[in-house]
Amino acid sequence: MIVYSASFAVGYLEYGNTNYFVARQAIYSLIGLAFMCFFMRMDYHKLRRLSVVMILVAIAALLATLVPGLGFIEIQPSEFAKLALIVYISAWLAGRGQNIKRFSLGFVPFVLVVGLIGGLIVIEPDMGTTGIILLVAATLFFMAGAPLSHLTLLMLAGGLISAGLVLAQDYRLDRLAAFLSAEADPQGTGFQVLQLLIALGSGGPFGLGLGVSRQKFFYVPSAHTDGVFAIAGEELGFIGTMTILGLFAFLIYRGFKTVANAR
Repeated sequence: MIVYSASFAVGYLEYGNTNYFVARQAIYSLIGLAFMCFFMRMDYHKLRRLSVVMILVAIAALLATLVPGLGFIEIQPSEFAKLALIVYISAWLAGRGQNIKRFSLGFVPFVLVVGLIGGLIVIEPDMGTTGIILLVAATLFFMAGAPLSHLTLLMLAGGLISAGLVLAQDYRLDRLAAFLSAEADPQGTGFQVLQLLIALGSGGPFGLGLGVSRQKFFYVPSAHTDGVFAIAGEELGFIGTMTILGLFAFLIYRGFKTVANAR
């Protein structure tokens, strides 16, 4: 409902169809549900045999984004790379055993694999997804029993590389500046952040009502994607946004419970 409410204006403007985005969302949701039903009935240990194939497919897909002329395909290989890397790194770490504590047999191969995937995603460019993938991989590394010295080295290297990437591109610096002080450039880099805050603030405790948002009418850039939570806040208010966050918290809780009960 929120996707429809936040997207019908831009759908009508760009595609002449108010249902354009919500229809796509529904189709992909059905595809996702089909995959979910398949994997929930599958013994997840079988994924170990597929891990190498999955990571190779992910690398090939990420490389394909660098080939001119393939940009018309509306998929994000980095999303599949998240899953592929988790499965591959988990299988790899499980197979290493105590060797994970050795620098040459644990730390170096780990950094090479994760660095390759992360580097390809940065080139896209998508630094946000890269950060998520690196943090998830580092968490797996820690859970597998890697020494704290290796983890510290990994975090220091990641921090230095991240700082270098931010300084190397003006738009990344602009995003950082907008995050720290959007008011400094209200008509430029800070515009989106300020419009998001206006949308959230307009909602108050109970919201303006589902579908009644004003900010989605081209005040908030990318209202149906980056700004969808703010639109939800404007329409459903503080209570509505806390309900959404509560649902995510419950999903995370169920995830932890599943992990705790896993063989």
